[in-house]
Amino acid sequence: MIIQPLNKIQQKLGRWYTPLLFLLFFALVFATLFTSVQQKQQNYTEGQVAAENIRANKTVENTAATEQKRQLAAESVPTEYNYQEDLATVQYDRVKRLFDLVNTVNDDLKKQYEADKKKAKKESVPEPTVDEHTAALKKKFENIDDEDVAFYQSLSADFYQSLFEVSASELITVRNEALNIVSEEMAQHIRKSNLSDIQDNATQQMLTLDLSDAGQIIMEELIAKGIVVNEFPNEAATEEKREAARNAVQSVMIYQGEIIVREGSQIDSNAMEKMKLLGLTSQTSSIFPLVAMALGILLQIAVLLYFGRQFHSKTQRQQLFTFYTGMLALSILVMKFFEVFQTEQIPYIPLFFPAAFVPLVLNLFLNRRAGILAAMFQVIAALFVYNSAVGTNLLTTILVTYLFSGLMGSIVKREPIGKQGWPAVAWIVLFPTLLNFVLVVFQGMSFGDGSTWLTIICGFAGNIFSLLLTMGLHQYIELMVSDDSVIVLNELSNPNHPLLKQLLEEAPGTYHHSMMVANLSANAVAEIGGRSLLTRVACYYHDIGKLKHANFFVENLPQGAENPHNFLLPEDSKQIIFGHVTDGAKILEEHKMPQMVVDICRQHHGTTMMKFFYAKAKERNPKTTEADFRYPGPKPQTREAGVVSIADSCEAAVRAMDHPDNVKIQQFVHNLIIDRIIDGQLDDSGLTMKEIRLVEKSLVNGLCSTFHSRIKYPKMKSEAEKMKEEQERSGN
Repeated sequence: MIIQPLNKIQQKLGRWYTPLLFLLFFALVFATLFTSVQQKQQNYTEGQVAAENIRANKTVENTAATEQKRQLAAESVPTEYNYQEDLATVQYDRVKRLFDLVNTVNDDLKKQYEADKKKAKKESVPEPTVDEHTAALKKKFENIDDEDVAFYQSLSADFYQSLFEVSASELITVRNEALNIVSEEMAQHIRKSNLSDIQDNATQQMLTLDLSDAGQIIMEELIAKGIVVNEFPNEAATEEKREAARNAVQSVMIYQGEIIVREGSQIDSNAMEKMKLLGLTSQTSSIFPLVAMALGILLQIAVLLYFGRQFHSKTQRQQLFTFYTGMLALSILVMKFFEVFQTEQIPYIPLFFPAAFVPLVLNLFLNRRAGILAAMFQVIAALFVYNSAVGTNLLTTILVTYLFSGLMGSIVKREPIGKQGWPAVAWIVLFPTLLNFVLVVFQGMSFGDGSTWLTIICGFAGNIFSLLLTMGLHQYIELMVSDDSVIVLNELSNPNHPLLKQLLEEAPGTYHHSMMVANLSANAVAEIGGRSLLTRVACYYHDIGKLKHANFFVENLPQGAENPHNFLLPEDSKQIIFGHVTDGAKILEEHKMPQMVVDICRQHHGTTMMKFFYAKAKERNPKTTEADFRYPGPKPQTREAGVVSIADSCEAAVRAMDHPDNVKIQQFVHNLIIDRIIDGQLDDSGLTMKEIRLVEKSLVNGLCSTFHSRIKYPKMKSEAEKMKEEQERSGN
């Protein structure tokens, strides 16, 4: 067994064993992952002809292309405008008010002129001039709003002169046409960009009118000043929409495996920009992945050391460290194997990796926590093994699949997979395969695509691989980590084993007794879900110590021979009988027997009292105490040892009964168990009262089927007498 040389190495190295083990683990894992993390880079220059296809070594964002697309998206957003509908009314009212003021001025000056003529009588009074009209009009502006004043002041002097040069009838025509044109054109959405076109259109309408030169001047001014922009850019709203358009643009990605430059093509500036982003233009490798990898391994060692604190035994801690590091190193090596064969045509080959195997094995042979730790750190190792796929959906699929499968293996029931049947298949195969479907749907992969089914098939095969590996290698792994594996126990149960052959030859009664106890104990242990095979083997050897003084045990005495203890003092007899326990344990240790077999040998009598010799010693010396005649123990420390203790005493006692029947056997077994409970012999065994009742029932059934008294039927009696007569005649 491998465990034996490991124990020797541990004993030889002493306290240096654990540091050296972790150092070896660190070196092995680091060396395995180094080639995956270390990137192969070359020098490239613009204009160079690619000797081979240059592919992206990882998935990154093409920031320059993304920014360009965002800029185009922002520029494609039209400017937002605010339409001032009331501005048409404002401009209309201003034009109308202007003509109203002109009429008022004309009326006022005419009245003033008529009044002046009456006062002057015969003297001639000059008519009001255009300038006077203009001055009077502008005097009226003092009583109106500032905004309207600004509009009127923007009109030219020729405009005002023309206002008072046209005839009254033409002024009316100009007024009406101007108001119509302003109202009609201002009803449109006028921007700075189309203002001149709308004004030109209004001018064309004006030219169709029969107007004097002064009338045309008035119309042109009112068209130019009355028709204005009524839609203004909303910079805030426009910028908000442009920002939304920029944000809606998806990042331009360079995907791992994408061809940047094809073989035989020149490397242009666009390709160079991509290669710079990918880090393909420099030979200097980043040290950060290597540092992260080393820190990840150290983190795992730290967690493992902290986890080992729950084991009080140094041997158990070292077994944990050895088995865990060995299994995880094996896992990483297998991962690396699949990474080597991964290609662009079969990128999902890493899913063949049996991710549940190592967590499942650690769960079965160490404990559930060790399996969970392995499942998590297995994923961290996969991150470095498949470093080239960083940033891709492929890596996400691999990591999630490994983690889920590993955790499923960690929560499987802690018993051999072959005995679990369909529940184990559900945990290890069915649920992880369903997860593969979930990941396929999440990535939007088409079920009409062959790569989709390749992904599912690879994942399913990896799950099956985990199940079959665990089932097929269970006995051999058990052989490496345990001294009581099935293979070892089967070997020890062989009747041709030297110790059993010696026991059969030198102590046949003890040999037969051991076989009987083995049958009884194994059946009883099976009833309570214990280790039946181990119990059977332990029973085969539990009385091996009787070889030293075989004839001092009653089952080995020839028929009619006197008991040798009749010639010994009780104290001497005690030492001989007690010795079969200690001598047996010593013999078993010399033959490298499993520790639990040795322990059952030591514990099968517990600290029970040798009542017969104690009574004899008490007669000779009243000061004799019970402690002097109790076995050295210890009391049974396991359920199996507790069952063997009961079965051993029951088999020996029932064998010595006169005419045992079912009632006597049942009563005896029940009373013996009660005595053991009262005496505290089963306190440390872990047996519950329910289990004790099951053990009692099993032992009674076994003993009754073996030792019950047979009924002598009349026919059988006559045949027996006939045979006896024939023997007597032949003897004569």
